[in-house]
Amino acid sequence: MASIDIAEIKEEKDKPWEQALKAEGERILKQAGANFVLLDEKGIMMGSEEFARWLEKAPEWRFVLGGPYGVSPEVKKLARARLSLSKMTLPHELVRVMFLEQLFRALTILKGKGYHHQ
Repeated sequence: MASIDIAEIKEEKDKPWEQALKAEGERILKQAGANFVLLDEKGIMMGSEEFARWLEKAPEWRFVLGGPYGVSPEVKKLARARLSLSKMTLPHELVRVMFLEQLFRALTILKGKGYHHQ
């Protein structure tokens, strides 16, 4: 169905948060490359079926989720798109689970499986 790789960028804990975001951002950009989507509360919102059709338009997507302090302005600037799961601020650990479920749901929609119900 799909191949999913999860890469974690180590959180900077011994620096002021502005410096930590910058250092984390540099590592994110190295890992993510040029074609990535940022999971961001200020991003576009879409339903599950719309998300599935959106995924279908590109052969490969990379999704970036920031840590407790978000991501650097540079990461925000270079993201190909921003996607929101909610307008509310959510813990990044919860967003990871929610996003993986929506990704699974979108893939089952595209394959015509019975997981998603309207």
